[in-house]
Amino acid sequence: MNLSRMAVITLILGLLFPTSAYAEQPLHLEAKESYHQFPFFDTPTPVWSYDDQIPGPLIRGRVGTTMVIDFANRLKEPSSIHWHGLRIENAMDGVPGVTQEPVGPGKNFTYRLKLEDAGTFWYHPHFNSSEQLERGLKGVFIVEEAAKPPWSQDWVWLMDDWLLQKDGTIYSQFNTGRDLMHDGRWGNVPTINARFRPEFQVKPGERIRLRLINGANARIFSPHIEGLAASVIAVDGRPVTEIFPLERFVLSPGNRIDLDVRIPPQAGGSIFAVEDRFTRNAFPLATIKVAPSTPIDTPEVTPPTAADFIPAQMFAEVKVGKTWDLDAIRGGRFGIGWTMNRKLWPDADKAAYRLGEPQKVTFKNSSSRLHPMHIHGVFFRVLERNGKKAAEPFTRDTVLVGPRESVTIGFVPEHPGIWLTHCHIQEHAEAGMMTTIDVKHN
Repeated sequence: MNLSRMAVITLILGLLFPTSAYAEQPLHLEAKESYHQFPFFDTPTPVWSYDDQIPGPLIRGRVGTTMVIDFANRLKEPSSIHWHGLRIENAMDGVPGVTQEPVGPGKNFTYRLKLEDAGTFWYHPHFNSSEQLERGLKGVFIVEEAAKPPWSQDWVWLMDDWLLQKDGTIYSQFNTGRDLMHDGRWGNVPTINARFRPEFQVKPGERIRLRLINGANARIFSPHIEGLAASVIAVDGRPVTEIFPLERFVLSPGNRIDLDVRIPPQAGGSIFAVEDRFTRNAFPLATIKVAPSTPIDTPEVTPPTAADFIPAQMFAEVKVGKTWDLDAIRGGRFGIGWTMNRKLWPDADKAAYRLGEPQKVTFKNSSSRLHPMHIHGVFFRVLERNGKKAAEPFTRDTVLVGPRESVTIGFVPEHPGIWLTHCHIQEHAEAGMMTTIDVKHN
């Protein structure tokens, strides 16, 4: 494996000069074969899990601290953990062949994560991803603010879907021709926190922070809460520039939004439906049930905004440095390859940029399929769609590029190293739609 030079240097320095933060008692995560009980079947479904939990343990850290996580791979194949959305040292990004060697069966790897940004993130493998994620290996990582806002409750909803057979087992053929010809593997059982249509309890007057994470292999969600006022306060972990109402927000795989949900004081005894409305036919995801009780005092919360974070005007004089054309070809290891500029991973059309210099990149989708494009290690701002100026009041780490659509983004490389860039439909990535951005010191 060709590890990045910076990744090797970082690992050596970490071993020679450990800091007191790195010396903290580590948190342990163990990937292993396990079981999960879905409500439709008499017997549990065989899955792959972290610590026997589906989803994996909810990890909470605090901004400005360093977390040490000891990963133990007890699977029969290699694995790794990528910390999606976290801006961390390149050596800790969890990409086999780029930032580290794959963690073999029976082996351990210690991740040291310096938490720079408060927000909602998640973790998952970056080895044989289309199968390992689908079998259950994923979890949520919350980085809390230095001063925690006084929400009534802080809900974390990991949205997913599962392709289950009549006997309750996971459909065991991955990267099929159908998956690759279409928008990846869509399941037949949508879940929240691995529960089918769960019910959540609240009291009248409560104010909820609701963190929504799309952890599916390929399914796109567009959540809608019928009858409740909900405002978007963060996208992909970062606070928005301007808080705006949740109307139609598309969550592609990898995307997250944080919502400010208000329960009316007079809503005692009410039930509110949460639906997915991305597809033509809406379907229920969950319900919010309000207790028939005396309303509580609604907390006073002022969610933070991020007006000064990579504003669009800083890219006004920057030229597009790279255009990646997204399309399919015949060939590759599955017979259908998904390419960036007609090249398949690992023989990719790569990019290299200087640390701290603003950059523009265009994703041009020449196909009729969906491609949520994710860049490791940075947040970016969508500047244009199909040549027309965009006006999103937030930054992202993943953007959905629709059929025949062109999306131009702007970002500032802030961490040296080699960073993966790929489609977050796992089947498209496994079929070759990946490349890297090499960020170098001036």
